[in-house]
Amino acid sequence: MDDAGQSPAPPAGASEKTLLVLAAALAHPRFTDIVAEAGLAKATVHRILGTLVAQHYLGGNSEQGYRAGPNLLALAGRALASVDISQVAGPIVDELAASVDCTIHVGVATESEMVYLIRRDSAKPYRMRSRVGLGVPLHSSGMGKVVLADWAPERVDALAARVGLPRRTDLTITDLGLLHEELARVRERGYSTDLGENETGTVCVSAPIRDHTGAVTHGLSVSSIELEYPGLSIEALAPAAIAAADRISRELGAPGA
Repeated sequence: MDDAGQSPAPPAGASEKTLLVLAAALAHPRFTDIVAEAGLAKATVHRILGTLVAQHYLGGNSEQGYRAGPNLLALAGRALASVDISQVAGPIVDELAASVDCTIHVGVATESEMVYLIRRDSAKPYRMRSRVGLGVPLHSSGMGKVVLADWAPERVDALAARVGLPRRTDLTITDLGLLHEELARVRERGYSTDLGENETGTVCVSAPIRDHTGAVTHGLSVSSIELEYPGLSIEALAPAAIAAADRISRELGAPGA
C-alpha cells in the first residue's frame, strides 16, 4: 500500500506499452522525446518502435524521426469513415434534453448553411418548426455562428459576398462589420446566441462541436421560445450546452477536448 492507502497501479502490459509508444511517436518524432513521453525504458521503446515500423504502422527511424505509416493511415481512414455523429451524439443529446427540458439540435455546416441532423424535443407542449434535413443560414442561426466564429475572417467575407446576409427577422444581423463583431464575442465566450434572429419568438444558445482536426464542423443548440426565456436568460443554459458539445467533440477525437 502507498502513503494514500491505495495499491500502486499494476505495471503496463505489452499491449498498453505498444499503445503508449505509438501515441508518443505520433506526438513527437524524435526518439528521446518518445522515450520521455512514453515513460518506458529506452530498450523497450526501441524494440516496440522497431515492431511498429516493421508492421508499417510507423515510418522513419531514430535518426530521421518517426511518422505515421501506411497501415496506420489506412486504419485511421476506415475509422473516420465509420463515424456516424448521430450515433455518437444521440445519447448525449438525449441526456441534455432531459436535463434542461428544451429542444436540442445538432447541425452540420455546409459552405453556406447549417443543416439539422438531430432534433430532440422537450416534454413541453410547444414544438419548434425545425426538422431534420432543414437548412438555415449560417449568419442568422446560433449553430451557424459558432461555426463562422471558427472561420478565418476572409472566409466569412467570401460567404457574405457569395450568398449575402439575408434578413430572416427584424433582428437578423445583415451588416458584415456587425457580424464580425458578433463572431468576436462568440470566440471570447465560447458560445453563441440566437435571440429571434432566425425565427421570431424563438431563442437558443449554441456551442461548437469540433472534429478530429480541431475544426468546428458541427454545432449544438438548446432552443426554446422567447416567452419562456426572455431577454438574455437563455444564456443560463450555455454551460450545459458547452459541456454536451465538448463531450461529443471528445467522442469525435477532437484534440484537447
